[in-house]
Amino acid sequence: MADRTPGPYRALLGSRVRAQVSYRTSFAADVLANVGIGLSEFATIYVVFSRTDELGGLTVWQAALVFALANVAFSVADLLVGHVDTLPTLVRSGTLDAFLLRPLPVLAQLATSDVALRRVGRVLVAALVFVVAWPRAGVDLDLRAVALLVVAVLGGAAIFSAVFVVAGSLQFWLLDGREAVNSITYGGSNAAQYPASLYSGPVRWLFCYVVPAAFVAYLPVLVLLGEPGPAGLPAWLGWCSPLAAVLLWGVALLLWRSGVRHYTGSGS
Repeated sequence: MADRTPGPYRALLGSRVRAQVSYRTSFAADVLANVGIGLSEFATIYVVFSRTDELGGLTVWQAALVFALANVAFSVADLLVGHVDTLPTLVRSGTLDAFLLRPLPVLAQLATSDVALRRVGRVLVAALVFVVAWPRAGVDLDLRAVALLVVAVLGGAAIFSAVFVVAGSLQFWLLDGREAVNSITYGGSNAAQYPASLYSGPVRWLFCYVVPAAFVAYLPVLVLLGEPGPAGLPAWLGWCSPLAAVLLWGVALLLWRSGVRHYTGSGS
């Protein structure tokens, strides 16, 4: 008999999508708000890097490529699993107990319990920045570059998705720690938008080998540019974002499983 497990997820996601797009004015306003956020973040990058010929070894348009790749990866992950950070609300309200009673994986249920299409606004901004920055960054568009971009986007989205799951898992123990764990998710996103060469040694290692934000965009851009990379971050690691994602997902799933086992119910 064919496996029909994905059916409930498709039905749930479909209903969420239809519910959002049916209110067109509200949906358009939400998308435009996210476009505004993305533009303001890029404006910060542009203002900082346009004041000098190079900063952290990159020109303004090369830094714009880092920004674009990082934002596409983070926005996709945020769209897929970003609402995992609502876990404390579900725990306090007792809603998580209903998830545990269903014969489906809790994480999969939580990931498909909502979908915020408004987040595509940031993807649109990142795509526009990429299109504008690419011909100005001095990078040839060949098969190698296309392959690296695909690896970077998919690997980066997987890395940020795992980061969201790690942050969500920690909230089984830190029920009022949403702001603390947001420093991991949104802090990692912000770190990924800038060249890791700007950071001091310990911080650079943190955002490469603990929260692997450098794998998302900075290292792939170094490969595209043919640059060697700063101390401790050889540029060839730019091809390794899928490997970093696999390792991080292993940690994330172990933490998630431990957190679910630690959970004892709302008591209601």
